[in-house]
Amino acid sequence: MSADNHVFWNLEADIKEDKLEDLKSLMATMVEATRADEPGTLNYEWFVSEDGMKCHIHERYADSGAVLTHLGNFGTKYAKDFMDALDIKRFTVYGNPDETARGALTKVGAQFMSPLDGFVR
Repeated sequence: MSADNHVFWNLEADIKEDKLEDLKSLMATMVEATRADEPGTLNYEWFVSEDGMKCHIHERYADSGAVLTHLGNFGTKYAKDFMDALDIKRFTVYGNPDETARGALTKVGAQFMSPLDGFVR
């Protein structure tokens, strides 16, 4: 597995009014399911602002196949509750997802940033 195949993203969202507790419950469910069922998910981290109004999610995947596995699970199990709790402000994808993964991510509003230079240890 090469870091060259990794696809990762940062999602920034506003938490809808009175939805913080719903979001925390959903987050716990999603984190546990992702940990158990998606070995290609390398990072899956949720952050909430101190005032409980903003949420950032950082996700990193081994490759485009792992991205598609996650998106499939998300779409069938969690998307409705996720969108009920959050108002997405920015969804930035980094790396070189394959055509299929790129198409799926485009459908959910992703903006893409291609690698220019750097390294991963």
